[in-house]
Amino acid sequence: LQYGGQSDEIGGEFWSVGELGDIENRAASSCGHIYGKRRIWAESNTSGGPAYSRSPIDMKQRTDRFFCEGINATLLHLYIQQPDKDRYPGINAAFGNEFDSHNTWYSHLDLFTSYVKRCNYMLQQGLNMADVAYLIGEDAPKMTGLQSPALPKGYQFDYINAEVLMLGANVAQGNIVLPHGTTYRVLVLPPIDNMRPELLEKIKRMVSDGAVVLGTPPLRSPSLQNYPSADATVEAMSRELWGDCFDKKGVNKYGKGRIFNGYSLEEVFAEIGLAPDCALEAEVPVLYNHRSTMGAEIYFVSNQSNEAIEFTPTFRVSDNMRPELWDAKDGSIRALPEYEMLEEGIKVPMKLDALGSCFVVFRQSGRATEDSKNYPEPIKVEPVSGEWTLAFDGKLSSHDDITLTSLTDLSKSDDKDLRYFSGTINYTTNINISEPDKRTVLDLGRVECMAKIYVNDTYAGGVWCEPFKVDISKYIKDGDNTLRVEVVNKWVNRIVGDLQLPAEQRKISLTANPYGSHSDIPASGLIGPVQIEQY
Repeated sequence: LQYGGQSDEIGGEFWSVGELGDIENRAASSCGHIYGKRRIWAESNTSGGPAYSRSPIDMKQRTDRFFCEGINATLLHLYIQQPDKDRYPGINAAFGNEFDSHNTWYSHLDLFTSYVKRCNYMLQQGLNMADVAYLIGEDAPKMTGLQSPALPKGYQFDYINAEVLMLGANVAQGNIVLPHGTTYRVLVLPPIDNMRPELLEKIKRMVSDGAVVLGTPPLRSPSLQNYPSADATVEAMSRELWGDCFDKKGVNKYGKGRIFNGYSLEEVFAEIGLAPDCALEAEVPVLYNHRSTMGAEIYFVSNQSNEAIEFTPTFRVSDNMRPELWDAKDGSIRALPEYEMLEEGIKVPMKLDALGSCFVVFRQSGRATEDSKNYPEPIKVEPVSGEWTLAFDGKLSSHDDITLTSLTDLSKSDDKDLRYFSGTINYTTNINISEPDKRTVLDLGRVECMAKIYVNDTYAGGVWCEPFKVDISKYIKDGDNTLRVEVVNKWVNRIVGDLQLPAEQRKISLTANPYGSHSDIPASGLIGPVQIEQY
């Protein structure tokens, strides 16, 4: 934390799979929060292969997780310049996801980066809100501390170090306040028996001014400075500060503040009357982050599971604010008219799709809505059941146009050229709209792996994760409408198919090829079912 505090920019790292980043990003975000840095970077979505096997939907869970841990400046890993325009897929590394211009889904990458940029923008607003600061201790080397005791669900935390407490922390209205405005309600001491007398003296003054501290009393100094008198000083201050709870569970009032020994954080929060910042049922697989500005309370909530969920969080905000849903996938904003005012905050019924996320923003002058439900149901759902014309555009191969009477996973086709095609597939059909004045949504069902939608030759939006839906209300007309869905799949299909050819017929060129002629290939194309929803 201390060396990060001296840096102009601070950053962590995370991989799209595995555990790398599970420590680094909380260290980076804590450093940013306690030293007042607005941007907290992360080398994002690195991987250990296999090459070209992932698309942005495979990166969403961990991207959202680390947004919830405070990352708000994304550096995608990796982009390799492709100097040879005739070599495909081209130069690749044994690590990293391929965000380069030769990837099949590069033309649709803006769908993902627009989402990431909106999230970064929102998460750079105002101040991070956390209730607990875990002191990491003064021993070295140390990257982060321990969450001991564990933090209950519905609260956020940062790690904090001695330098920040010594040089900048004060207490106001029971909160520990840093010079740039970040606040914490509870300071948790590390489960060790040592602390420099200078730091303990600062904590003593903070408790006297009204701070709440949880932890066991230190008995000695970790330093040889003023040894052995420093140890006696530490123990004497501890006995004064902890009082009757020096060697047993209890709470001691000292000045305006309180110091707890042997308590869980649930017990401390109950004692001081601190409700969860985002109260969630124990079994709900949701993570959150909270930023506060002068005019809004901004919550980012993420479903970390592969199943759609319904849940009812209670947000710790004042009752003069109104909730809105801000969707970072398409930039839309709408009111959430169903909510309940409680003493501890505002309770909002919510739904999130598999790996879904959104911002819940509370403002005093929220948007009005004609809907009475947070998630209105369509009044009409009609399947798109006509023929589809498919046109193919691949960097290394193509295919004659074909017509399908029903949608299917092309990777399971008996036609090898379809099964092993990689590139862009344009699906075209006609849809009949009888009530174009109603809000109309196109539901593509399942797409592998990304798609852009054109209605009457006008771009209407794109999809890269669930739900694969786009509002096409602005682009439809009464009667027949032309619908074109531009789908991109993955390179793996073509790579594996190429390996089944004689060596002289192969066109694929990779720096490192982890596949064989019998490797599994991913699903491909517009799989559906496609439906028109009207509201």
